[in-house]
Amino acid sequence: MSSAVAEQVDAENPLVEGLERLPVHPTALVVFGATGDLAHRKLLPALYNLAHEGALPERFELIGIARSEHSDEAFRRQAAESIERFSRRKPDPDVLQGLLGDLRYISGNFDDDSVYSAVTETIGQFEERAGYPLNRVFYMATAPQFFPVIAERLGAAGLDRREDADTRLVIEKPFGHDLASAQELNRTLLEVFDEEQIFRIDHYLGKETVQNLMAFRFANTLFEPVWNRNFIDHVEITAAEEIGIEGRAAYYEGAGALRDLVQNHMLQLLSLLTMEPPSTFEANRVRDEKVKVLSAVVPPAPEEVAAATVRGQYGPGTVGGKQVPGYLEEKGVAPDSRTETFAALRLHISNWRWAGVPFYVRTGKRLRKRVTEIVVTLRPVPHVAFQSTGSVGIQQNQIILTVQPDEGVSISIGAKIPGTRLRIRPVYMEFRYGTSFLSESPEAYERLITDAMRGDATLFTRNDEIETLWGIVDPILSAWHEDTHSPIPQYPAGSQGPEEANRLLDEGREWRRL
Repeated sequence: MSSAVAEQVDAENPLVEGLERLPVHPTALVVFGATGDLAHRKLLPALYNLAHEGALPERFELIGIARSEHSDEAFRRQAAESIERFSRRKPDPDVLQGLLGDLRYISGNFDDDSVYSAVTETIGQFEERAGYPLNRVFYMATAPQFFPVIAERLGAAGLDRREDADTRLVIEKPFGHDLASAQELNRTLLEVFDEEQIFRIDHYLGKETVQNLMAFRFANTLFEPVWNRNFIDHVEITAAEEIGIEGRAAYYEGAGALRDLVQNHMLQLLSLLTMEPPSTFEANRVRDEKVKVLSAVVPPAPEEVAAATVRGQYGPGTVGGKQVPGYLEEKGVAPDSRTETFAALRLHISNWRWAGVPFYVRTGKRLRKRVTEIVVTLRPVPHVAFQSTGSVGIQQNQIILTVQPDEGVSISIGAKIPGTRLRIRPVYMEFRYGTSFLSESPEAYERLITDAMRGDATLFTRNDEIETLWGIVDPILSAWHEDTHSPIPQYPAGSQGPEEANRLLDEGREWRRL
């Protein structure tokens, strides 16, 4: 966006600061792990869709790096095949040629100095042809053990910064496997790069429906008066999956449900739902408020973990009419594995707005259906002056925010059933993305890649935020690790999860059915 246009936006919206979009400068994007699953399923299709929409800078250069041997032309063909297969729109040959026509590929190990010499030389060739310097974005789509290696080698090669262009480092999750490892990785990265250069991705934050949490809360006067402990009874955050581990036993055995989803995605949803309004929607102002509320989440003490958490493993069952094996029967899973495929937590936020409101968080694989949603249940009406046979009952109002798959918001209210008697049942007022905007939401990576190129870190995780997130789950991980004797509850594949999860809820409450 030009400065003139930005000034016009500010003039027309004087109370909405920080929403103007920064320009996308000429950029060289270097993808480490360019032959991996993430690059082919997500990054390359996202880049194509950005190119199709004219959202990439006019001068955009793409370099792929991986250990396997390929020529530039062979890798271009691979990239084109991946875009054809995974893009959300059918590729246009002209757009595809514009994106991939000058793609370069560098093969070698990530600790090989010659790789970084080749990167320097290739970017130099692009800049010489352009006649001006290019911003550099180094994207680490690799296994986590290579994150510090790549960062250190970039620094040693002098690729960490330059005076006439911006340099940024994009890092995928998982960022550490516990608090100590996350702190160590942060120290390593910050020895080479400044915090402003580091963009830690949680792709959930790139989803339109997740971003809409902020719009929903802060652009509507309707909700703010009730968004506190005086009116909200409890909150449920659910991320349920129908699939199992999908052949990823090597990863999942070292992760489990708590690390895989709760520590990042689900606690991010919690922070956006409960944060205070930032003074502006500038990256650090937003992230300051997220860190404040996450710092107020009370981690369970070691002696409280058993009462405040439940873990489980899926057993054999039926999903989608198909018989599936249990977790312990999956290939690559140890027969005595104690890795959880289901995790449920009861959390509290110790601040003025949320004191006393329980937050129930659950996630699991091989559950009855795939859904990610937040259910905000308001307190019951204080007095019911009417009762009638045939009423469903005066049920508590709920605000249901669905992140996936049927993205939208619904609000339940009590209404009279037509007829001569006063009978009440809940009805829903609904908003759905597909029907309201008549367009397909962009993939999360499309937004995150452009924001990284712009230097807009609003939807990325800061170092103190990462460590605060790990600080919440670390006591749970430690307690579960030390408990080697308690049986892990089993639940049938295709079910609601283990029955033991119900004990986390206070009397009179129940999980929303999947």
